[in-house]
Amino acid sequence: MELSAREVAAHLSGEVEGDPDVKISGFARIEQGTQGALCFLANPKYEEYLYKTGASIVVANKTFKLRQPVPYTIVWVDDAYRGIATLLDVYATLSVTQKTGRELPTYVSWRAKVGKKCYIGAFAYIAKGAKVGNNVKIFPRVYIGNNATIGDNCILYPGVTVYAGCHVGNNCILHAGAVVGSDGFGFAPDEHKQYKKIPQIGNVVIEDDVELGANTCIDRSTMGSTIIHSGVKLDNLVHIAHNVEIGKNTVMAALTGIAGSSKVGEGCMFGGQSGIIGHLTVGNNVSLTARAGVSSNIKDGETHMGFPNMPIGMYRRSHVVFKNLPDLQKKVLQLEQELNELKHK
Repeated sequence: MELSAREVAAHLSGEVEGDPDVKISGFARIEQGTQGALCFLANPKYEEYLYKTGASIVVANKTFKLRQPVPYTIVWVDDAYRGIATLLDVYATLSVTQKTGRELPTYVSWRAKVGKKCYIGAFAYIAKGAKVGNNVKIFPRVYIGNNATIGDNCILYPGVTVYAGCHVGNNCILHAGAVVGSDGFGFAPDEHKQYKKIPQIGNVVIEDDVELGANTCIDRSTMGSTIIHSGVKLDNLVHIAHNVEIGKNTVMAALTGIAGSSKVGEGCMFGGQSGIIGHLTVGNNVSLTARAGVSSNIKDGETHMGFPNMPIGMYRRSHVVFKNLPDLQKKVLQLEQELNELKHK
């Protein structure tokens, strides 16, 4: 996909200096810019590269003053850093949303319903009873099971699996390898201490504007639904177990795991590798630092860290004591020795 300097300026409300019709087909760092690339300059630390880069277009802050002529086109903007974020979003969106039609081979059941302006990539499989909304982008090797539903304007990247009966809302993005609706981890030991599988007959309900990272897995419930409410953003390799409920606009960094039947409130922020054991309740607007291990309920608005988890202030005070334990041990041993000497006297 290509963008001209004129189009870049229009998206950013910027001013073009140079050829407004020059086009770019990609992005690069300013020190690595080549022909056909767009770069940006927001930090004065990199100003020297304004005169070295080989890029076709540079987006720069209006506050910069050129010390010599440059051979490329400049788009002057108020905030280049914010501008490049806007352009990357536009570029990524257009490169995906322009896809339409059906590649071959694919399988779409005659009993499935597919909306308008959809893209279905090669080797995708849409089972009977499935419903796919309008303007959905289904990349190669996606599997959509029996009676599953996908809302409007969704993007399912390569290798996504949506199991039977699961629901994905509108404007959702499921990155490569994400799995929605795999069996919950339910087994019951018998009299011989062998584990018998408990059937998982529920589903997963994902509401609108949710994004799942690559290889994230959300288990179907034993009964009822595992629920991911609107606006939730999950990073790569996150695992949500059966019967969990995640509140609106909660975000979780990579490798977070939530065990079965726990409830997480709205507006929470979980650091990487944090975890919550089963059957707990985490309130609204709770923050967990990286690698926090939650083994008890957390009230609204608290920040916890450590394993087992504790409020961040208490953890920091405890950590100070923990770091001083070797010195404290020496003092205790010294006091014991002095006490024994006094006893002998």
